[in-house]
Amino acid sequence: MNVFLVLVLVAAVVMVGLLALAVAGRTGFAAPLSEPVRALPPVLLPPVPEAGDVDALRFSPGLRGYRMDQVDEVLETLSGALAERDAEIARLRQRAGRIPGESADDVV
Repeated sequence: MNVFLVLVLVAAVVMVGLLALAVAGRTGFAAPLSEPVRALPPVLLPPVPEAGDVDALRFSPGLRGYRMDQVDEVLETLSGALAERDAEIARLRQRAGRIPGESADDVV
């Protein structure tokens, strides 16, 4: 009786292992399972992104996922860089409007 129980348990562990390999797509015969399903819309930024666009950006986690701390750090850096760029552009536009001898119509 004990030998039969051990054989059943070993067979169950082997089946679970094979199933896990098949789902992970590492067996070679489960190639269709390894392709991700593209049911979600792509995550896009507008052609001219602003800091608020990056702050509102959200990625969908996948089966294997992504390092959220890395993505969050990159997005935070990008958001800060865009905010600095926008502030510099606004400062330069203000300064360009105050150049003596130039009319407001010449400033774009």
